[in-house]
Amino acid sequence: MPSFDIVSEVDKIEVRNAVDQSNKEVSTRYDFKGSDARIETGDKTLTLFADSEFQLDQVNDILVAKLAKRGVDVRCMEYGKLEKVSGNKVKKTITVKEGLETELAKKIVKLIKDSKLKVQASIQGEAVRVSGAKRDMLQDVIALMRKEIAGDMENGFPLQFNNFRD
Repeated sequence: MPSFDIVSEVDKIEVRNAVDQSNKEVSTRYDFKGSDARIETGDKTLTLFADSEFQLDQVNDILVAKLAKRGVDVRCMEYGKLEKVSGNKVKKTITVKEGLETELAKKIVKLIKDSKLKVQASIQGEAVRVSGAKRDMLQDVIALMRKEIAGDMENGFPLQFNNFRD
């Protein structure tokens, strides 16, 4: 029985490379000369540091450009609030979201069931497994997910479809 998984994953290596490139650009740019602007990485977080709020926005713009160039969907980034460190220095924490939250997984399963396609959808941890009798039905489900969930740029969520089996 053909099946595939709907997941939301981020390539950590590409994120690390984008952060390294961003730090390199920030260190060589003239408008950041003598400032403490940088990006630090954690397990699933990125922390942006800068001397002012304006510089922090500039560092964020550089990071977003590098992530987009490397093919990382920036919709997986969840921004925290701006925090004052010492003096005028500020920082902002960005959480890299991975995996489907339970609420979104339930929404996906409900959407598939409401579409009346002859497939079964089940939640498997942080993924949704979709299986059906025909490969064409599974491709219809992928098209539906791209249109409904991933298509909305403001509220959308980055989805990948992998583990396709015949």
